[in-house]
Formats: sequence, C-alpha cells, structure tokens
Amino acid sequence: MPLLMLTASACGQQAGAGGAGDSGAAEMSYSADTLVFRMDHVGGFVTPAMRAARLPGISVYGDGRVITEGPTTLAFPGPALPNLQLGTISAADVEKLVELARAAGVGTVSDLGTPPVADVPSTRFTVFGVDGVAELEVDALTVPAGGDPAAEQGLTADQRAAREKLREFAESLTSDSGPLAAAHAGAQAYAPTVVAAVAEPWVANAELGEQPEVAWPGPALPGADLGKDLGVGCVTVTGEQARDLLTAAASANALTPWASDGKRWTVTLRPLLPDETDCTDLANSR
Repeated sequence: MPLLMLTASACGQQAGAGGAGDSGAAEMSYSADTLVFRMDHVGGFVTPAMRAARLPGISVYGDGRVITEGPTTLAFPGPALPNLQLGTISAADVEKLVELARAAGVGTVSDLGTPPVADVPSTRFTVFGVDGVAELEVDALTVPAGGDPAAEQGLTADQRAAREKLREFAESLTSDSGPLAAAHAGAQAYAPTVVAAVAEPWVANAELGEQPEVAWPGPALPGADLGKDLGVGCVTVTGEQARDLLTAAASANALTPWASDGKRWTVTLRPLLPDETDCTDLANSR
C-alpha cells in the first residue's frame, strides 16, 4: 500500500527556519550530514543479499553533497564495489529540490492506488523540511504510464495523474537540465570511510571456473545476522581495515571467494553513506 508518514526530525539532524525565499517558503539551515532528500527502491524480486545491500538511487545532504549510483557494467561478474558518484549543489538548489519534491506530492499526496503488478519494487521518497520528515512510498512507479496496461488497472484518473507527476519528478532527477544537473556535471567517485559487508556462504559457479581466493581483511565473517529472514550476515568495516578492503576490492569481483577463518564467503560490499553508521542501518532500510 502507498505509505505517507510524517515524523519529527531524527536525532543528530539540526534544522532551523530562516527567512523566506523568493517562493515565500521558509528557508532551512541544515547540518552537513542531514539527509535532506532521498529516492530509493524497496521490495521487488531480488535476492536477500541484494535487498540488504541495496543502495539508494539518490541521496542529498545538508551541505549540498549529492550521492548517486553511476552507470553499471554489463560484464559478468560485475565489480566488487558499486559505482557511487559524489557531486554537489548549492544551498539554493537544495531548497529548490525540497520545494519540487513537495510540489510533486511528497508530504501532501496519500491516495496513489495499488497497481496489480507483482515483483516490481516500490519507489520511496524521503524529504526533510520544516514540518519534519515526509516519506512517500509508491507501488510500481517504475512501470511507465502506458508501458504495462496492468499497471493502470483499478486506478482512478486522479491516482494516475498523481503518479505521473511523481514519475516526472523522479525522471527529472537524472536529467542534464533537472534540479541535480550541477551535481551530475561535476561528479567524482565517492570514497567511503566505512563499508558494510553482507556475507553468505560461497558457492562455486561452473561457468566461471576456479576463481582466485582473496583473504578477508575485515572482522570475521559472516558477522551478525541481519534478520528479516534474509539468511545473511553483516559486518561493519572501518579504519585501516576499510582501507585495506577497498584496495583488495578494486581487483575483485562480485563473486570473488573471500576467505575468513578457513571458510569461503560471497560478500556484497555496501559503502555506507554519511547518514549511516553500521549494519543496523541496512537491517532497518527494508
């Protein structure tokens, strides 16, 4: 079901109202690591490890940092590390993004219907503003209007219009002329300082043949159970171990066998973002 939730600002997130901007909306003053906006995907038909380690598509912070997922390679197996990109936008553009998100319906729309489409992830928007945190989860928004007639069944005209408004806003976020265009133009590789590692027993792949084993440089695998019936463990890698891991991962791939305490593990590496601390953030992300 579509979800609309308003909560008070989270611990550690500082915000205060300033003067009014040109639009008449109250301006905000954010701390650097305040998550101001996020668009991510939840649910859908993916493996437990992929669900646990799934990255938000777009995260925008109080100091203007924008972290996005860059293009992925078609090579199999893919690289061990995801292609995260870091760009920046101005304080004015941060405020404009919040305004655009709310104008698209985040924090104001609740009736979006439930398309009868299976195994399609929901799109979740999170916006931090003067009224706290607004979160809106939209079922099957990634199915384009007219692209799948089943996705339109049972929806009213108002629901279809509201969904299309949100879809257009989501698409604008990756446009060269959209609200994040400046961040995309100047993006560079994101360098994490903390990495979560989601581990499951390694299974040989006959198509790939024997792969070189790599010694695991972090805390012993598999780590703590992430719960949610995922059947995967997770460890948080920090400090010098994180630096060693990033170096080793640069020449590894997504199916590399990592050796820890005499056992082999498949590890999905998940760089943590500025608003995240450890594996519990993955367990709580749905």
